[in-house]
Formats: sequence, structure tokens, C-alpha cells
Amino acid sequence: MQIFKTPNYNFIRWRWQAIALSVLVIAAGAAMMVARGGMNLGIDFSGGTIVVVQFDQAVGEDQVRRAVTGVANEVGVQQFGESADRQWLIRLPQTQGVEQGASLEEGARQIVASLQKAGLPSFQVISQELVGPVIGADLQRRGIYATLASILAITVYIGIRFRFSFAIGAIVATLHDIFVTLAFLTFFGYEMSLNIVAAIMTITGYSVNDTIVVFDRVRENMRGMRREPLEDVVNTSVNQTLSRTIITAGTTFLAVLSLYLFGGEVLRGFAFTMLVGIISGTYSTIFIASAIAILLSQRRRKATAAGVVAPGKSEARPGRKAPGARAS
Repeated sequence: MQIFKTPNYNFIRWRWQAIALSVLVIAAGAAMMVARGGMNLGIDFSGGTIVVVQFDQAVGEDQVRRAVTGVANEVGVQQFGESADRQWLIRLPQTQGVEQGASLEEGARQIVASLQKAGLPSFQVISQELVGPVIGADLQRRGIYATLASILAITVYIGIRFRFSFAIGAIVATLHDIFVTLAFLTFFGYEMSLNIVAAIMTITGYSVNDTIVVFDRVRENMRGMRREPLEDVVNTSVNQTLSRTIITAGTTFLAVLSLYLFGGEVLRGFAFTMLVGIISGTYSTIFIASAIAILLSQRRRKATAAGVVAPGKSEARPGRKAPGARAS
């Protein structure tokens, strides 16, 4: 299926604007993350207690927050799911429980008791999560190791299959997708959880697969376009695979969008991360990976040419006689 019959867009022309846009988004996300005191870690990594309750009648966030204020200094209260569900998520950080000398189970019991004493409508506990600090730190460490291991394996694979500059381009594009996704998670206030780590790992594989398809076409075209500049070869390859890229990204995006809309609150963070990653992965495949590969290849070519000419300095400049030459 061909969406574009004979595409001939000059994507490489916009590589610097694309890189500038990516840097701006990543820098904005990093600045917001620093302003908030770091990444918003979920209970999977930070440890603590989460209780989800459902009220029989509608209640406001202020009512729930006032009811549980006495449990700890900082208790997180947020709506869980749709407003019609009347469900509220109450989070007690691990640090607060440790300061009070209370266990995780005791923190959950205090939350339920405070809601009952506040005179709010009757409710029932839908779910309860308890994660200790040791488990949270171990999960955080394992998540970082898994991400770094996957990036290292991808680098080795692409470096063997293609030239080294292409491997660096693919890795930069993959890191770009991870950082852009983290920036948007920060913008929209999502917590870093195991589901989101799984989504980031999926994005890594998706982005690299998309990039390899383009690089494969570049390698094929370089055999028949030996005298063409690398920019033209890459641009032609991106145009030739454009229909495949759009179809793959579009169908995946629609599937994940349905998961985001109808999958429920538990899967919303995972689906949101995937949506951002699909858009960023397609964008980086077309603009970032190819641009980095071209820049590194050009630098390598210039360095090789300089190494050949520099040692002997035997090339005569136009308009000057070569050393030892006689006038005719």
C-alpha cells in the first residue's frame, strides 16, 4: 500500500530546525523537572501506601484532602478514573510513615479511619498497594539497568550491521525519544511507574526498528548511487520508505489511542507514554537519526581527507608552482 506515489520531500533540509525543536522540548522538560525537585516517582520506585476508595455519593477533592490531612504532612489526593466513578486515589509517601514510626499497613488503616471520622458519604476500598523502600529502590535500579542494557545491545547490533556513524545516529534518535517522552510525562504530571518503564522499553525497540528500515534502504541505495552525495542518498531513502513509516506509525497510534481512551486509569500512563513515543519515534527516524548519521559521516570523510593530505603537504595550490618545478 502506497500513500505517496512519488514522494520527493527534502527532509534533510530541515534537519537543523528539527534538532533545535527537540533540544527546546528536552530543555523545557529538564527545567520543569528541576523546578519540581526531580522526576515524579510512583509508588513502585519511591515506596509508600496507595489507597483507592469509591464513594457512594459525589465528594470534592477538598473534602477528601481535609479528611486525611492529619495522617501525614504531605498526603497526595487525586481523582482516579472518570468523575462519574467517584473514585479517589490517596497516597501516603514512605518517608512520612517512617517519620511517624508507623508501618505501611498502619498508614493505610489511618487513611481509612480518617475518612470515616470526617463524616463523608459511605465508601469502600477498591484497591490498596503497599511498597517498601527497599523494594522501590531495587525496582528503580533494575529499571535503569534494563534501559542501559537495551541501548548497549542496540549499539553493538547496528554497529556490526551498518557503519559506526549509523549506529550513533540510531542511538541518538533512541535517546531523543526517551528524553522527549520523559519531558512530556513531566509536562502532564505522570508518575514514573513500572508500566511507564515498560512503555519506554517498548518505545526503544519501536524507534530502532523504524530507523533500521530507513538505514537498510540507505545501504541498498548507496550501491547504485555511489557518486551521489550522502545527503541525497539518505533523503531518497527516507522518501522511499515514507509510506511504510506512516502506515506503521498510524496503525500503532490508533491501537494505542483506543487503549488510552478505553483501557481505564491503570493503563492510562502506559498508553500516554506509548502515544508520545510513537510520534517522537517517527519524527526522530525521519529527521534526527538521518541527520546525525550524515553529520558524522561528513566529519569522518573530512578527517580522512585531511589525514591523507596533511602529512606530506604535497598538493600544489592553484596559481602556485609545486616545489622543485621549473618554469617552462
